[in-house]
Amino acid sequence: MAEQFDLLSTELIEWIGQQHVFFVGTAAQDGRVNLSPKGQDSLRVVNEREIVWLNLTGSGNETAAHLLDRNRITLMWCAFEGLPRILRVYGSADIVHPRDDEWDDCASLIPPPAGARQYFKVTVDLVQTSCGYAVPLMDYVEDRQVLANWAQKRGEEGIREYWREKNQLSIDGFPTRIIEGMPDQR
Repeated sequence: MAEQFDLLSTELIEWIGQQHVFFVGTAAQDGRVNLSPKGQDSLRVVNEREIVWLNLTGSGNETAAHLLDRNRITLMWCAFEGLPRILRVYGSADIVHPRDDEWDDCASLIPPPAGARQYFKVTVDLVQTSCGYAVPLMDYVEDRQVLANWAQKRGEEGIREYWREKNQLSIDGFPTRIIEGMPDQR
């Protein structure tokens, strides 16, 4: 039932654009595997081999830490409405922070709201579709605004302070390099 491809087809690119949630999986050589649900208007398919995803400030920064240790990433979408499908995109990713020259290029694709932490530029290595027959049907209601409201309330300096307190190390103690000039503390 599964099919593999070297790149994203036009049909799959259009389908990704219709999904409201996706999942990001990463792992360092040692430690825990991370799997995070993502939503909001935070992802763009640039072409059949490149995806840009905007990561918002959250309680952890596992994806960045894992990519610095082992540069591999999996993005996954499930059809919660319409025809059943699971889509996985395997690849590697570059991390783009607000201090990096590439930030403005990424921001032109996905404007960064308050609390924008980094972009991930994913290079597609393998695409796999599978049936999704056991994925439940669910109705999309709306995006939650809790994180956006929290980020607005904290403000830019409050967000940076949160990064210093909560986002410099993964739960396994791997550095994330979120703050320029901060030493790796592992």
